[in-house]
Amino acid sequence: MIRNPVRSFVPLAAALLLAAVPVLAQGGLTLPPSGNNQYSSVTQGIGLVKVTITYNSPHVHSPQGEDRHGKIWGTLVPYGMANLGFGTCGDQCPWRGGANENTVFTTSHDVLVQGKFLPAGSYGVHFIPGKDDWTIAFSKNSSSWGSFFYDAKEDALRVQAKPEKSDYHEWLTYEFTEREPAKATAALKWEDLQVPFTITVEHPEDLYVESIRRELRTSPGFNWQNWDAAAQYTLTSKTHLDEGLRWAEAAAHQPGIGQENFTTLGTLAQLQAANGKPDDAKKSMEKALADPTAGPIQIHQYGRQLLAQKKNEEAMKVFELNAKRYPNVWPVHVGLARGHMALGHTKEALAEARLAVKQAPDELNRKSLEGIIKQLEEGKTGN
Repeated sequence: MIRNPVRSFVPLAAALLLAAVPVLAQGGLTLPPSGNNQYSSVTQGIGLVKVTITYNSPHVHSPQGEDRHGKIWGTLVPYGMANLGFGTCGDQCPWRGGANENTVFTTSHDVLVQGKFLPAGSYGVHFIPGKDDWTIAFSKNSSSWGSFFYDAKEDALRVQAKPEKSDYHEWLTYEFTEREPAKATAALKWEDLQVPFTITVEHPEDLYVESIRRELRTSPGFNWQNWDAAAQYTLTSKTHLDEGLRWAEAAAHQPGIGQENFTTLGTLAQLQAANGKPDDAKKSMEKALADPTAGPIQIHQYGRQLLAQKKNEEAMKVFELNAKRYPNVWPVHVGLARGHMALGHTKEALAEARLAVKQAPDELNRKSLEGIIKQLEEGKTGN
């Protein structure tokens, strides 16, 4: 893309002096950006949503070397609307939020900006600064020069934001200062000021499920591991559990793809339980534990899962099953020790922990078991 030189937004008198209007290079030449206001882009993922802000970045020091620190807000960038002396916006011109070409905000999916709906797409970003409050306008026109041709009728959204003190930034920049699974905060930062605004994704789990649906209809859908992973996602995110149950059934039983093993049957049991089918869940879990793929580690992990759910009696039965099937194999004694601890059987737990520490496969496990032994020697129990 050819970047035509347009300087940053300035009051009318300075605009003419600094030639802040577009100057087109002859013959389509690619030349350095006006005032060395370099092109920049920042992208942030919010779950499956991708948000990108592209802009040109002016300096606090002018191209002539003038220090404009303390003269940016309210002077170089005036408060309210202004007349740029060029274009079609008259005296209703906002600030372009950068320099040279239009600052552009692009979101791959629908989002909420400051709690207000903004459809997926690309938008020209414009600001109406104030001492205490700013307005951010997202224009459907994202390809015009700066704010010279801004038309409020083309706004897709306007939101309010509060300016805040910031650490010093010589170059105007946009940063994502807070990042959460379903929310991010973007901030314009320049000189000693920042203007943060939030971008929120409603129901991000729905986007993942929709993506999984599509992908399972393509090559990833030809192995049971992906069906099982899809089912597990619904469990961990506590969403679309009915669909998760169908995916778990496919992982275990779908002709040509499904495979009965400890993993798929265990996932199926969890989703049957989550969908209010305890009898089916019990049968699937019994089948999983009896499957040849149920090794000592897999059975131990299931016992630990039951302990986490405070199902101590059930967990102890699983640890005892592991000991019967795999006697004196790591981590069988660890499971028995934890099971007895959960039931308050200090003497039995201590005996099993002492056997387990001799089998510890690495230093981390050895130290953990030594801690358990010390705890038991002091008469403390618990899982």
